[in-house]
Amino acid sequence: MKANIHPTWYPETKVVCACGNTFTTGSTIPQIRVEICSACHPFYTGQMRYVDTAGRVDKFKMKQQQTQSKDIVSKKQKRALKKKQKLEQEALRPTNLAEVRS
Repeated sequence: MKANIHPTWYPETKVVCACGNTFTTGSTIPQIRVEICSACHPFYTGQMRYVDTAGRVDKFKMKQQQTQSKDIVSKKQKRALKKKQKLEQEALRPTNLAEVRS
């Protein structure tokens, strides 16, 4: 085995939760900060508490508001619009060599 390739092991790593709970464990970093632990997680406590990590619910609500504010176009309407644009582009194209040269 190669020497000095493994990270430093800290047997007394302090883990600090956002709720204030702390405990020690072993890790390769001296201190760990977590957002949720077994003392405050709804699954372990049996309490139904609102847990929102990094504003996921807010992001979802923002997306919902944005889609409601936009004009919603069906697939059929999109296809018709695309076909119309394609026909308009083809109408602008030259039909013979004389139009190309001018």
